[in-house]
Amino acid sequence: MGEGNIHAILFLACAILCGYVYQCPPFRLSYQGLGEPLCFAAFGPFATSAFYLLLGSTSEMSILPLTGTILSASLLVGFTTTLILFCSHFHQVEEDKAVGKFSPLVRLGTERGSGVVKVAVAMLYSLLFASGLSRALPLACILLCSLTLPMGKLVVGFVEENYKDKGKIFMAKYFCVRLHALFGAALASGLVAARAFQGYFS
Repeated sequence: MGEGNIHAILFLACAILCGYVYQCPPFRLSYQGLGEPLCFAAFGPFATSAFYLLLGSTSEMSILPLTGTILSASLLVGFTTTLILFCSHFHQVEEDKAVGKFSPLVRLGTERGSGVVKVAVAMLYSLLFASGLSRALPLACILLCSLTLPMGKLVVGFVEENYKDKGKIFMAKYFCVRLHALFGAALASGLVAARAFQGYFS
């Protein structure tokens, strides 16, 4: 509000609205299995774009600068955030069923859910490399984010091995949190490096 940036305010309002309809009455869309797309939109395109606008210079605020870079970055952040939420359901499928909450894992089952995790991680890195090939993201981002591949492989392997074990699969979401933190730090570091060393990592 202090910045007076209407675009950022609208994006943040949309992010907050996603959170409200996700869990609060009378909507509670999480019970219909819509938590993941709402999470993706809120923490990906809406929140990431909003804070990008707020941190930009005044001259950049006259138009909506949704460049390929900010769009790619927001989609990647949305992917890793949503993966945390998806994996948080593995250990509570029966409990969700009991209260009428039709999460994606209630609908799919844990075995097919483990396949979704594998596809999601593959899509995350495919989007990363596609963003690099299209020059939407600088080379530094691609190189640094690629270093998180072992963590992504760990998430996939852990879920595939333990999706039947309710006690162990509880830890899946924490591995996803690590992936999210490492990937986000690598992405941010790559953007900073590209700006600091223009011509080398652009």
